[in-house]
Amino acid sequence: MKPIFKKNILILLLFFLSIANSHAQQNRGRIKGSIIDKSSSEPLPFTTIGVFSQKDSLVGGGISDENGKFSIDLPFGRFYALIEFMGFEAQKTNVFTLSRENQNLDLGEIGLSTTASDLSEVVVQGEKTIMELSLDKRIFNVGKDLANAGGNASDILMNLPSVAVDPEGNVRLRGSANVRILIDGKPSGLVSFKGSSGLRQLPANMVERVEVITNPSARYEAEGMAGVINIILKKDSKQGFNGSFELIAGYPVNTGFTTNLNYRHKRINWFINYGLAYRRTPGISELYQEVYNQDGTTSILSQNNSIRVTGLNNNLRGGLDYYFNENSILTGSYLWRRSDVRRITDIRYEDYLNSFNDYLGYSLRRQDETEAEPNKEAIINYKRTFAEKGHEFVASFTYLNYWERSDQLFTENEFSTQGEEIPEGSLVQTSLNDEYENQYLLQMDYVKPYASKGKLETGLRTSFREMENDYLVQEQNESGDFVTLPGLDNIFLYNENILAAYGIVGNETGKWSYQGGFRAEYTDVETILVETNENNPRSYTNLFPSAHLTYNFTEENAFQLSYSKRVRRPVYNDLSPYVTFSDQRNFFSGNPDLDPEFTDAFELGHIKYFEKATLFSTVYFRNTVEKIERIREVLDNGFSVTAPVNLTGEKSYGVEFSGDYRVKDWWKLDFNANFFHARIDASNIGRTELITTYSWLFRQTSRFTFGKGWDVQARANYEARQKTAQGTRKGIFFMDLSASKRILQDRGTLVLNVTDVFNTRINREIIEGFNFFTDREAQMIRRQTNLTFAYRIKQ
Repeated sequence: MKPIFKKNILILLLFFLSIANSHAQQNRGRIKGSIIDKSSSEPLPFTTIGVFSQKDSLVGGGISDENGKFSIDLPFGRFYALIEFMGFEAQKTNVFTLSRENQNLDLGEIGLSTTASDLSEVVVQGEKTIMELSLDKRIFNVGKDLANAGGNASDILMNLPSVAVDPEGNVRLRGSANVRILIDGKPSGLVSFKGSSGLRQLPANMVERVEVITNPSARYEAEGMAGVINIILKKDSKQGFNGSFELIAGYPVNTGFTTNLNYRHKRINWFINYGLAYRRTPGISELYQEVYNQDGTTSILSQNNSIRVTGLNNNLRGGLDYYFNENSILTGSYLWRRSDVRRITDIRYEDYLNSFNDYLGYSLRRQDETEAEPNKEAIINYKRTFAEKGHEFVASFTYLNYWERSDQLFTENEFSTQGEEIPEGSLVQTSLNDEYENQYLLQMDYVKPYASKGKLETGLRTSFREMENDYLVQEQNESGDFVTLPGLDNIFLYNENILAAYGIVGNETGKWSYQGGFRAEYTDVETILVETNENNPRSYTNLFPSAHLTYNFTEENAFQLSYSKRVRRPVYNDLSPYVTFSDQRNFFSGNPDLDPEFTDAFELGHIKYFEKATLFSTVYFRNTVEKIERIREVLDNGFSVTAPVNLTGEKSYGVEFSGDYRVKDWWKLDFNANFFHARIDASNIGRTELITTYSWLFRQTSRFTFGKGWDVQARANYEARQKTAQGTRKGIFFMDLSASKRILQDRGTLVLNVTDVFNTRINREIIEGFNFFTDREAQMIRRQTNLTFAYRIKQ
């Protein structure tokens, strides 16, 4: 760990612990007592004690231990306690006073009387809506979406409004790929070397909800031009034991098991989540390319890829919450994930000259890859809430470790026009690719209310990442020995240190509320190519302001105007010159000279609640400089290299509508529509004119509830064609169908879902350069049918 990182941690700890201690020790007292059954004098464990001010506002509380005893810290003042336990009449104490002269008060034994009649079993049923709308973010309760059953976290994102996921697992929000994805509000190894494709390792049943924040405040790290997607994992804290289990079977092969368990006893809440999945994923892709040679001829390539991926994924997350009291909680958790993958890719290259009438022969290439990906995360989190509502302090430390080893064997054979093998065209190659990551993150946040409705927020964050890619490609020579290919043997190191501080002030007056803040971030990045001794250090300090102004006409009708400045820093995958060698003729790599991309984002949002509906609408504008885009170049031999470059910039405008409407008691629908216009300035790569594009996305879901526990859900998705810096991404349409049946006295659920019913989720793209034309399409995720059985215990 670098000395600067250790120094940052020490400064943060001293600063925030001094704040926490100063507030924790001033003007506070304690009450204690015991709860008993008045008729038998037996103690009543796990009884709820609420402490209220004389104005009947809740100021604190707690739960009695197994002996009926309780102890609660409170601020100085005059209060009363309300004691409640199922099957007993609630008991209200007399008013008592805590002061400097009377800091500790013993309420003695408090007896509860049983209710007059026996209490039969009470079943409380409530239903969260799939989508909860607010002006600053949208919350999606993904467990209510039948299409997520048997899937993974990537499938969940694919089903969310405004979000699109391509065949490689890359996520776009409102058409932009620069979105920050967090797990429980923190970075995760699932979003690392391979972008967001690692989310396919996380079973959907381990996810509680997803938050989509399109214009975050200064409280959030500035990374992510399009916004933040925060995936919240499941965890409960009710007394006693509760849990859920899920079994999955699907075709193409998708079998798995997940469980989420909680047990709370006295001050400790234990939780564990485990998921096991075995999948076989077939995929296909095609490419047609014309290369215009200097001698006036045209080289034509017709390429077909067939991919078979077999994967075994294990996910284990466990930990505990320790309640010093209900206002002071320490949480420790550990996550372990491992993915073992076997990938077979067969590629057929067919070559022509000028037209399909002049056939030159073909080549067959096979990639046989075994891949192991262990991933570990350890998190310690402390949360302290004070007597004043909204007054809290949170500190967390995260350690993340990621490792991947990819062992690949490539064989390629060349054939003549008559189908005869050409021995001198045969190749045998190997590729060893080891990747490592360690990340340390310390974050502290403090919120203090002021006046009647004001709020002050401040915080510090420091993170350090060290990443390594040990890359080696060798080829067998005529004597049978393997020799290293020039330029494909190196060790790439990436070191990143970010120190950030923020402050936010907000208040409310009448129908107006406002929030303004600044976030300062210092970034120190260094990349090193060890074998060739190439060093590329860079550091920069940036200020990221944010502002949110809200006007509430009524409780059901409000507007919000917001602004934030965002950044996309080039990270490991963008900078490493070694990414993939699987396709001999189409190479993908990073760019060590890439600069960060900055965006100014403006939004005007409106939300209106109706008796049976909610409508959320947004107009937005984004101005981006140094826009990062992957650009394809084709060499004279027809081989291509795709790497990220900085374009001059992009201006985009859009309007988005989201809403839900209950047509009948048994029919509810929700929808999302996003229309946008973008102007891309790519003059620095030779495009003299602005690239102008109009596009739109639409998604509509209908859910039907029938008698005897039946639910049916249908979803339609459409993404219209969109121009890019080098061509056009074509439109795509697909549908999903799902049905569920509650069984076993509503404790169990059977779900059958079919994603991409018509097998039309195919990505198509045209790319053009001064010397080439490329038309390609890919279907890496094909129609999937899953049957899922879920069972709940005390949930």
